[in-house]
Amino acid sequence: MKPLAWIAMGLVVIVLVAPAGGYDLLANPVGWVLVLLGTSHAPLADHHRGPLRWVGGLALVSSAVVWFPAVADALTDTDDSLAWAAELPQVAFAALLCRALADLAAGAGDTRSAGWLRTAGVLAVVAGVLPVVVLGGGVTSLADVAALVARLAPLLLVVLLLSRAGRPWAVVPLPERLTRPPAAP
Repeated sequence: MKPLAWIAMGLVVIVLVAPAGGYDLLANPVGWVLVLLGTSHAPLADHHRGPLRWVGGLALVSSAVVWFPAVADALTDTDDSLAWAAELPQVAFAALLCRALADLAAGAGDTRSAGWLRTAGVLAVVAGVLPVVVLGGGVTSLADVAALVARLAPLLLVVLLLSRAGRPWAVVPLPERLTRPPAAP
């Protein structure tokens, strides 16, 4: 089983938009279910698993509420910072996931993957903080940079998840009874 591939596919569903009648046919809550399934099967340390489940669950609930066009429009019409706040659980999840996977990779001696995952985590944090500077600080000259980082951060994470999904540190081993050859008669 490759849990990182499940997480990556969930993130693809979350990031891509297929609009129809104001709704997104690639409903983000479905993507979050895939992400949470992959996370629950990933070989993560217990101290990472709890926060990831909690923040992922929060992101699932937030995405379910915002999936309805009337709610999303009301948030954006009221204040752009409310729409940003609704996305914060997704950003927090990405940063926490990158940290957990970087620790896992580093523990297995895969320092290159650990470095890339840390970079993706920093990019996720920057994607979450830049809107504060743009919206709250009024630094509108960074609006394009904030939009670019917000698009690149999940893309990098998906690429890293898919390219590392088969690494020994990322795969859940099958139980021994399923991997040993059958006994001779």
